[in-house]
Amino acid sequence: MTAPARVIVVGDLITDVVAVLGGPLATGSDTPAAIQIGGGGQAANSAAWLAAQGVPVTMVGAVGDDDAGRDRVAELERAGVDCAVERHPGRATGTVIVLTGDGERTMITERGANLWLTAGHVERALAGAPDARHLHLSAYSLLDDGSRGAGLRALAAARERGLSTSVDAASAAPLRRVGASAFLAWVRDVDLLLVNADEAAVLAGGLDPAAQARALSATARRVVVKRGAAGAVWADRTATVSVAPARRVAVADVTGAGDAFAAGLLSAWLAGARPREALDRAGDLGALAVSTVGARPAS
Repeated sequence: MTAPARVIVVGDLITDVVAVLGGPLATGSDTPAAIQIGGGGQAANSAAWLAAQGVPVTMVGAVGDDDAGRDRVAELERAGVDCAVERHPGRATGTVIVLTGDGERTMITERGANLWLTAGHVERALAGAPDARHLHLSAYSLLDDGSRGAGLRALAAARERGLSTSVDAASAAPLRRVGASAFLAWVRDVDLLLVNADEAAVLAGGLDPAAQARALSATARRVVVKRGAAGAVWADRTATVSVAPARRVAVADVTGAGDAFAAGLLSAWLAGARPREALDRAGDLGALAVSTVGARPAS
């Protein structure tokens, strides 16, 4: 395998407030939890995991002109990520409250300045990275009206420059709101589409994972269905289907596991790995992510 060239990651940069619940949520009362505050956002998390694999990576996103935004950018820079992040005075950096426990997590989201990411900023960031060979887009940028223009421009500009492209479908609930047909039109002919089991059901219906991946490969050239503890499935337009089991590890927090998985998949695939090899590397990083609290690699 050859070393991958620079990856541009476009999408959300957020403050995560992660509460690891000590028991069932006591609605209307108190629930003990271990609480951690730090960097989050699907795109930023994947960028950090890519950098940890030695991949040159540029994060393109938006924050407020506030202390939280400055902290989030500084964290990424310390992790080895080049940041092309626009600051928006008068807007707050996004925040997500993550309630995690029993192998699942629920997110309460204020996307904040991420909604103000502009197509012009994305264009300038791509022009400023002539060594880039791949663009990875978090679909959160597509799922809100405010940032959709930037997300669509990211994909179009990448194609114009000859970059390969990938999209992570982001989240099932906002996918339902925009509708499968609209989303699939936005991501048509991307080189790689990543979906989890819930997102696959929204976009392809209640099929088995291999059938979902094959169905979605009519839209994207390659599709990976992430199934958590059940592993992952890869399908492409050559009818190739690869299946990889998940690693068995003690789960501390599933926050960011899919973002780590995406980074492992991209770092291997862009370096020339075959589908099963890429899935295995993705599974390794996903397992590492769930074994610790928080969405980023351990510093």
